[in-house]
Amino acid sequence: MNQQDYQSRIVANTTAGKAFNSINNVAAWWTENTEGSATRLNDVFTVHFGATYMTFNVVEFVPNKKAVWLVTDCFIPQLKDKKEWNDTRISFEITTEAHLTTIDFMHIGIVPGIECYDSCVKSWDQFTKTSLFNLITNGKGAPIKKVLVS
Repeated sequence: MNQQDYQSRIVANTTAGKAFNSINNVAAWWTENTEGSATRLNDVFTVHFGATYMTFNVVEFVPNKKAVWLVTDCFIPQLKDKKEWNDTRISFEITTEAHLTTIDFMHIGIVPGIECYDSCVKSWDQFTKTSLFNLITNGKGAPIKKVLVS
């Protein structure tokens, strides 16, 4: 873990259980265009944003405490290195004190100097600090809506 890895923190008046369950409900806060599941160790899931996709393996799963997702495949067409996220990790660590639950989010491997850094920071800020926070606190996230193909 590098101090430059993208990090954000959410603090909410909620339980660790509600925060953990919300994190693992990817379609409710990140994108409805999700296949698979993130609710158990070794689960595999893929998120889609048009032609862009990322596939994850749940490599750590400690209920109400920690979830880590390893990017095992991706395709980001707008980048020179279309596989830039491969082998990066997304980590959520949860702690509770009194009635406040803190979620420390980190995208390990997304650091200043890589091509997607600036756009990733903007996107992660939106999805973690706003969408996930709102899902945890009022039950309604703001994921990318489902794209129906006819």
